[in-house]
Amino acid sequence: MKNSIKKISYGEFIAIRNSDKKPILIDVLSRDSFKKGHIEGALSFPLDTINKETAENVLLKDELLIVYCGSFQCTASTKAAEKLSTLGYNVLDYKGGLKEWQEKGNKLISEE
Repeated sequence: MKNSIKKISYGEFIAIRNSDKKPILIDVLSRDSFKKGHIEGALSFPLDTINKETAENVLLKDELLIVYCGSFQCTASTKAAEKLSTLGYNVLDYKGGLKEWQEKGNKLISEE
């Protein structure tokens, strides 16, 4: 599979979030992880649930998607980005994920 997924830095992530692009932010970790803490505004869409049918129920092809997982070491966001890209979505992979988000002084939203 060709890896044409664009990985974005924290700075790029913030710039896109603050722009008028209005990306759809997707947390690809487990639902339990999402409840414990996620970036504000994110949708929970665990990697193992992503397929053509589930994506079509949740996402629109013309939206810009940003996926993230736990950290630079976590590969779930890259796998999710590849899956979604193969399905025809415009996806960016925010590699820093939850770890970098918090290291930069941002809070996570918890549902617990």
